[in-house]
Amino acid sequence: MNRDMILTLSCADRPGLVAAVSGYLAQRQCNILRSQQFNDVETHRFFMRVRFEALDMTISADALRQGFGELAELHAMDWTMRSTHERRKVLILVSKFDHCLEDLLYRKHIGELEMDIVAIASNHARNDSKPSLIGDIPYHHLPVTADTKAQQEAAIRDLIEQSGAQLVILARYMQILSDDMARWLEGRCINIHHSFLPGFKGAKPYHQAHARGVKMIGATAHYVTADLDEGPIIAQDVEPISHADSAADLVAKGRDIECRVLARAVRSHIDDRVLLNGSRTVVF
Repeated sequence: MNRDMILTLSCADRPGLVAAVSGYLAQRQCNILRSQQFNDVETHRFFMRVRFEALDMTISADALRQGFGELAELHAMDWTMRSTHERRKVLILVSKFDHCLEDLLYRKHIGELEMDIVAIASNHARNDSKPSLIGDIPYHHLPVTADTKAQQEAAIRDLIEQSGAQLVILARYMQILSDDMARWLEGRCINIHHSFLPGFKGAKPYHQAHARGVKMIGATAHYVTADLDEGPIIAQDVEPISHADSAADLVAKGRDIECRVLARAVRSHIDDRVLLNGSRTVVF
């Protein structure tokens, strides 16, 4: 097996947790390469991420997980343990705007995002007249209307289950997921949306911002929940705007912000750096 592994955990805070975790790993000849922890004094929750190397060649990843499971049960931990060579399987949902999709594909192509894109699905047909990095990744056209929304979401759910996708990315997917779908994908679906101060919703948000003369635009990547655009935030970024910027300038700058914020959130998720903390996140 790959000898590098990542352990993440959260539980009610109490004395001795770090000693318990490090002691378990030491007893099994595991060398800690990097360790991060956080104690939320408001919720009294403890969070930890440990990357370690298993030096005992006779012990398997399953054996390490099984043994740690006993410790985790003792402390009522929510936890994961993954070999770093286990790449996450990802499904990307997209609509007409494909800048975030192509950015993710490029970052994967150059090795910046270590994930396997098992499929791409869209409510619009693929535009083969444009250059694209989609290549041979399966592309599924799943059109949707108000009358067929339930059937279309059922098709997406089937695609997730059949492909084994562990993460769903809404790369400017311009459809609102139903409450049931959002709940089913809780903690494993990331969305990107424009986030202005003040906020602008509806059609042409960048044009609305330009009309109001904003001095700052931004974007937010968050986990999807049944509350529209209110899920736990993973990453955000902003960029200053001046009076000389046109609506087209804002659209262009907005595309760049959306791409980099979504990529940052995806990278944090697939690297096991994001732990849910109620309506917030801990990002190591």
